[in-house]
Amino acid sequence: MQLSKKHEIALLVGNRVRKIRQNKGLTIEQLAFEVGIEYTQLSRIERGCINTSIFQLFLICRALDTSFSDLLDGLEGVKFDSN
Repeated sequence: MQLSKKHEIALLVGNRVRKIRQNKGLTIEQLAFEVGIEYTQLSRIERGCINTSIFQLFLICRALDTSFSDLLDGLEGVKFDSN
């Protein structure tokens, strides 16, 4: 099954959030608390199940003490058709 580009981006960003969180030694509950969201919502973000706002991503970056560009790492290869 081919994923939509929107879903593909959500998966890439979510996986990146998870990887950075785990590298920092944080549980999903700890990060969710720092961001001010339910851990179930953060779980859905990490799994690419939902798209989240730029503001939420900003708060996640702040809580992870990482840059926005680190969070978006890997999106360079996503291509869109002009159709």
